[in-house]
Amino acid sequence: MLSFRSHSPFTTSKVMREKIERLVEGFVREYPVRNRTRTEWESPLVGFAGASDPLCTELKGWVSETHFLPGDLRADARTVIVYFIPFNRKTVISNRRGKRASVEWAAAYIETNRLIMELSQHLSGELEKEGFQSALIPPTHNFDEKRLISNWSHRHLAWIAGLGTLGLNRMLITEKGCCGRLGSLVTNASIEPTPRPEKEYCLFKHDGSCKKCVDHCTYGALKVDSYDRKRCYEVCLINAETHAPLGLADVCGKCVAAVPCSFKNPLNRKDFRVPQS
Repeated sequence: MLSFRSHSPFTTSKVMREKIERLVEGFVREYPVRNRTRTEWESPLVGFAGASDPLCTELKGWVSETHFLPGDLRADARTVIVYFIPFNRKTVISNRRGKRASVEWAAAYIETNRLIMELSQHLSGELEKEGFQSALIPPTHNFDEKRLISNWSHRHLAWIAGLGTLGLNRMLITEKGCCGRLGSLVTNASIEPTPRPEKEYCLFKHDGSCKKCVDHCTYGALKVDSYDRKRCYEVCLINAETHAPLGLADVCGKCVAAVPCSFKNPLNRKDFRVPQS
């Protein structure tokens, strides 16, 4: 297992970033073998945001007035570390069939949530060895069940941390697409922020050329000009019931599994057709 102690001590913010990136990558790479998971993952992405970034305060207007600030989780917060763990191609393609979430997709959701918790705990432990403290945030189920709004939006923090931009489907589109899960933690370690993208990765927001996520919303919760979060959650609960033997899989994923941004930032593709395999 890769740890900070296997290298020279931290000397600069850049060194810290590189070590955390290696730690996250190594943990995700080794996880399927250690835990014999059904799911496999692609190499993760890691981003960093300043805890005092003015955009964090804006989340109280964009997401919810009850949205936490980094300083609410740690009074001495300096950095938010965010990481994106992409599902492998097989998992994503499996979810293109039918109206219900595939077994592979449901299992990936459950196993990735577990992975995120264990990764954040390990990362926090390694930071503690270097004298830093962290606050951990659950990967999911940290939302108001009546309003269906989260008090900590991993997606928005990932955008602030430079991992990508938010698409028409409300999902984060990264350089490795939008099919995967996000995790984040707050620390009092001071780490240089990641630059944010200068362009929208979503083709609809970029030039209006795509709305495939809307087309693939099997129950009509997602529209070009609106989003019915209650209808979306109803669909997720149907899938949770379907896949109950696996655990809690209140997911859907139809709006991300068969779109130009499933696996990549589509602005970097010469051919915007959805890859079939």
